[in-house]
Amino acid sequence: MLRAWVALLFAGLSVLTASPVSAQDDSWKLEPDARIEVSVLSAQTTTRDEDLVIDGEAINLRGQVGVALEKGDTRFRIEADRIEVIRIGEGRNNIARDRFTATFETPVGKDFDLRLMARHYDDVVTVEAADTDEWQGAARITFEPRREHRVRIEGSWRERDYANGPLAETSGEGPRVDAQYRRRFGRYHYLQFDLRAESIESDDPRRGYERESAGVAYTRPITPDLRVRPALEVIKTRFDGRLAPEGQLRRDRLVVPEVELLWWPGQWRIEAEAKYIFFDSNEPVREREGYRLTLSVGYAF
Repeated sequence: MLRAWVALLFAGLSVLTASPVSAQDDSWKLEPDARIEVSVLSAQTTTRDEDLVIDGEAINLRGQVGVALEKGDTRFRIEADRIEVIRIGEGRNNIARDRFTATFETPVGKDFDLRLMARHYDDVVTVEAADTDEWQGAARITFEPRREHRVRIEGSWRERDYANGPLAETSGEGPRVDAQYRRRFGRYHYLQFDLRAESIESDDPRRGYERESAGVAYTRPITPDLRVRPALEVIKTRFDGRLAPEGQLRRDRLVVPEVELLWWPGQWRIEAEAKYIFFDSNEPVREREGYRLTLSVGYAF
């Protein structure tokens, strides 16, 4: 059912954005856009006994195209993007991911905005599987009585198909709820809090899980084009059918402090990110920690 509604929304937005806009009606605007990005990533992870688990680099290539149809504060948009990940080193396979998104945004009152979204992922990596196709539908309400304060609540439903190598494909589905509060102090100067709860139910015992996360981020401008963003995120995951050595269900906790520099001169998007990852689990072989460094250069047309 979800896939039918998502396909219908994609088709409707495609017709809207492909329809010619009358030259006599300048209240509607057709806005095409595109973006290209190259990222270089370096990561190293060790166990608590300092045994090396991951030591490698990768190059990410991303391309995105989109088109929007706007009238006042009402906006229809469709976009497609593709990411190619080139993993450097012997025995490391390259991966690719496609994503297609359709959105509709409009005010629904003096201080409220509504966004409806339909999205399809192809070959995405998820918490429960390395090769997942997903259909997603979401609705988001934004409450912004003043520019200094913004609250967002979003509910999503996901339907997933898992490729299991030589085994038969399996599937899962479940909701996700997001809540966000942002305090604005000035241009590009924010303090933001995020909460998320999600779950997937599946007949495949390896795929079902429940997860909660909380994050805080502070963005501060240094110059008009340069800003710094320290952040911290904590994620807890409980798996439905994966067992720890002593017979309990597997429980993981991820703590990720990070700092990011964003330099956006004109249409260039240059970003550098450093993360340190602490991964705890009641399955000891999965306990590890390490860093991940990323430098990306993009251009928005």
